[in-house]
Parts: sequence; C-alpha cells; structure tokens
Amino acid sequence: MRIVHTVEFYHPRTGGSQEVVRQLSQLMVAHGHDVTVATTACPERNDRNINGVRIEEFNCEGNAVRGMSGEIDRYQNFIINGGFDVVMSYAAQQWATDALFPVLDQIPCRKVLAPCGFSGLYDPAYKQYFTDLPGVLAKYDRLIFHSDCYRDIEFCRQHQLPNMVVIPNGAAAAEFDVIDPTFRSRFGIPKHHLLLLTVGSHTHWKGHAETISAFGAAKLPPATLVIIGNTNASLGCLPKDMAQSKWIRLKSLGGKRVLLLDPPRPDVIAAYHAADVFVFPSNIECSPLVLFEAMASRTPFVANDVGNSREIATWSGSGVILPTHQKPGAPPGYCQCDISDLTRSIEELAADPARRSTMAEKGHRAWQERFNWEYLSTCYESVYRGETPARSA
Repeated sequence: MRIVHTVEFYHPRTGGSQEVVRQLSQLMVAHGHDVTVATTACPERNDRNINGVRIEEFNCEGNAVRGMSGEIDRYQNFIINGGFDVVMSYAAQQWATDALFPVLDQIPCRKVLAPCGFSGLYDPAYKQYFTDLPGVLAKYDRLIFHSDCYRDIEFCRQHQLPNMVVIPNGAAAAEFDVIDPTFRSRFGIPKHHLLLLTVGSHTHWKGHAETISAFGAAKLPPATLVIIGNTNASLGCLPKDMAQSKWIRLKSLGGKRVLLLDPPRPDVIAAYHAADVFVFPSNIECSPLVLFEAMASRTPFVANDVGNSREIATWSGSGVILPTHQKPGAPPGYCQCDISDLTRSIEELAADPARRSTMAEKGHRAWQERFNWEYLSTCYESVYRGETPARSA
C-alpha cells in the first residue's frame, strides 16, 4: 500500500503524537509498504528520508478555530493528488487534520482519522467546531480510538457514527527489550536510592510541580526524582528557585535529590528501566504513551485519573490511579489530584517492594501480549486494508 500519515509534528520533534506516528510509519515500511509523513517543516530536520519513511514538509500552522496559515493549498493538493491508497490523520484540532476537512470528498483513497481525545470539547471557543464535526467524521472510512471510554469515542457514540474501532497505544519491543544498566552510574544516582521517574514536556500540564511537591513531602528512604522533559523548563511548571538548564540540573531536597534531563531517546528508555516507580499526575491526557512505556520497562506507575489512565491500569494491573478534580483556573477538563493522595501513594509503593514487583511483572506481561507496537501496527494495517482488526485490549 501507498500510505500517507499526516501529523502536526514529526521526528526530530518529540512528543506523544510524534512517537505514535514514528512507530507506525517505520513498522509499515518494515512490512513492505510505501510510507510518507506529511508534517510541519522543521529547521532541525536534516533528512527527508528517515528509516525508510519519506517526509514531506509544509510551512503551515494553526487549526480550524484559531485559523490556519501557510501552504494549506499545496498540502491539500498533495493529499488529493498524491496517488495514495490510505491517508491516516493523527489528532484533530491541528492543521494537518483540520485542513483536510473541506476537501475530504475530493480525496480518492481510504480516509482514516485517530482523533486523540478532543481536548477542546468543553472549550466554548470550539463550540461550532464540534457542532460541525459529526458530519465531517461521517466522511471517514474509519475512526481509530485509543480508549473504549474516553470523551472522543463517547462523543462519536452520541452521534451514532458507525465507523469506529479501538486500537490502544503501546511501546516498542525494539526499544524496550534493550536494557542499558548504566543509567544510574552515568548520572550519579546511587544504587541504593529509590528512583522515581516522570516523563513529559514542560507545559504546565504534565504534573511536574505536583510531582516535586509530593516528592518533597513524602517520607522516603534516600531517593532521587528524575524529571525528563523535551523543552527548556522556562514555562513556570517548576519552582522558580531551580536554575534553568537544558541538559541537567541537580538540587538538594533534604535527603532527596531532583535531576532534570532532556536526554536522547536511548537515555529515556534507560531511565525507565532504572526507575522503581513512574509518577504521572498529568492534568490532561488522551491515552498517555508513557504509561505503556512504564509497563514495557517493568515499572509500576502512579497516575492521575485523566484520559484513559484508569483503563490502562485495569488492562495492565500495574498502576495506582489517583482521584482527580477540576484544576482551579484551568480550562474545562483539566484535572488535578490532591498532593496528599499522591504523597501517600508514593510512600506506600516505596515501602512495599514485593507489591512493586508483582505490579511490574503484570504490566510487562500485558505489554508483551497486547500493547507493543509490533503487534498494534498489524491492527492499523488491517484498518488500512478495510478489515476489522482483532481487539487488542
């Protein structure tokens, strides 16, 4: 098949959407398909062919609500006239999906959309967008959802759309089956320290401030918290007295230490394998990849009840889910936990290595069976062919 994946950002940009599309694209190439990714132009991108995936860049930005600008016409013509068998757009509410809505009837191939949560569903600014959306979604051959219970699939059920399938997210065996045991020694983390890890961009919404507060309050043995984020920590989600650094930062916190990193992908994976507990009190999610990555690395997790985190914990048996409530001053749907709940959950897991081990093995077993990209890519492949994939969750 000739496949085009459309996504707002792609490698070397990092993030959840980028990682999903990267995994799918490269595995589709490995399956013998011809794959192109249509995405935003990126000055740091030095190669237009990465691991067999061709990249077509467009100088575009925005979405249907904020307005779109740049090479929108060229992008639409590329998709319409590209001779593709399938176009799969990843995530609504961004230009690479929204710009195709007016021309869906002109696209002569199978059309697939993974909405990725409808984060603006409760935002008054998006009222007309979601009023019009059911008619747009009916033009797709398939809608792929990562959860059977999140707001995007419930919205489509309310509007009786028939073209839906659930394919969860996952983590790649090719990455997580390789274990680098040197992470602690390379970053100066003692072997006897309890190692907590969180991974997410410094965007205010990934729970970094909450994680640091709970870590500081928790009664723990000697411990290190590693925070991995893919941007400079200048957006205010971290305490102001922590000096900024793109690469590494270490701060004393009583008998505990906080290490901030922005490392290459192999070090991210090594951090997962080295961690004792993954902490993720994020304020809003669809289906967080990081929880599947924790499963793949045999790391039990503590997470907010956002997106389908509770569903992932049920699937895996490897997570503790915190009750959440609307975050004051945040847009509708942005939630937070009580720091006391997060602190208590961290303390309980820290004090119970046998429980951590049982959770770790359950999660890893579930990942091996149903939540690895090598398997999940075959589910996407079935959808692209017009078939119904075997349910993986």
